[in-house]
Amino acid sequence: MLEDCKNAQERWGGVHQLIDRWLAARKALLVNFSELKQACDEDLDAVTKERIDAFSELLMDYISAGHFEVYPQLRAEADAFDDHDALSLADRLLERLDMSTELVLAFDEDYSSTTHCEQHLPRLPAWLERLTKGLTERFSLEDRLISRLHAVHSPDAANVER
Repeated sequence: MLEDCKNAQERWGGVHQLIDRWLAARKALLVNFSELKQACDEDLDAVTKERIDAFSELLMDYISAGHFEVYPQLRAEADAFDDHDALSLADRLLERLDMSTELVLAFDEDYSSTTHCEQHLPRLPAWLERLTKGLTERFSLEDRLISRLHAVHSPDAANVER
């Protein structure tokens, strides 16, 4: 997943500050995710609520930035270019993104309090596997959104497929 993040950064980095910041947040999220997964693999009982909270905060911030900052900006850009095909694609992709958003919200709920965290700690490795699958799909969908709703309208758009 981290390698895919680097590829997305290379592909769209520098095009728009909002997207750049969001892709940097994605990278930070993935680094933290990898560290949490490694900690679980080494000694699950040593994983603290603070460590889970740090990951969950990055995760929620990333998801929120997508829903409340990046996606609306991408839609506005496609709308400004009167790109109805892109807007139609956005609607379909955003619907699919909602599934991984629900997954993230469920994770956050399961580890929201000390009691919940202690109760659900044995399930953390399984949760991380589910998040791996959900986030991998999410990042792919988001990359398609960026490609179709933003990069296609850039000056280098001849290199971007519609």
